[in-house]
Amino acid sequence: VQLQASGGGLVQAGGSLRLSCATSGRTFSNSAMGWFRQAPGNEREVVAAISWSGRSTYYSDSVKGRFTISRDSAKNMVYLQMNSLEPEDTAVYYCAGDPSYYSISNYVSGRKQFKYWGQGTQVTVSS
Repeated sequence: VQLQASGGGLVQAGGSLRLSCATSGRTFSNSAMGWFRQAPGNEREVVAAISWSGRSTYYSDSVKGRFTISRDSAKNMVYLQMNSLEPEDTAVYYCAGDPSYYSISNYVSGRKQFKYWGQGTQVTVSS
C-alpha cells in the first residue's frame, strides 16, 4: 500500500485547505485511515481518523468543529477538509493507513500503530 498526500500550501488565518491522500493497493477498503501533523519542535500528533467503513471518526480537541475527515472508497482517497485555519495549525501533515477492522480508538490511544505512511505535505497558516 502506498499513500500520497497533497493539497498543502500557504493560507491566511481563517482560510481553508483540503488535503488529499491517494492510496494504492487492494487493502484500502478495509483500512483505518488517519491524518497526523508535526510542527517544528513538537511531537507528531493525530489530528483525525476514520474507520474502514467511514462510519466512525475521531478529531483531536484542537481541530474539532473545524476539520472534517472523509473517504471515497470508489476513488481510494481520504480527505481532510480544514476550515477556519489558525497559525497554530502550521505543520507538516501526514496521512497514514492500516489494514484493519479495529476501532479507531485503538489508533488514537496508541494501542495500535498505523502501518503505512505517506510523505508529508506542508501547511502554513499566516496571521
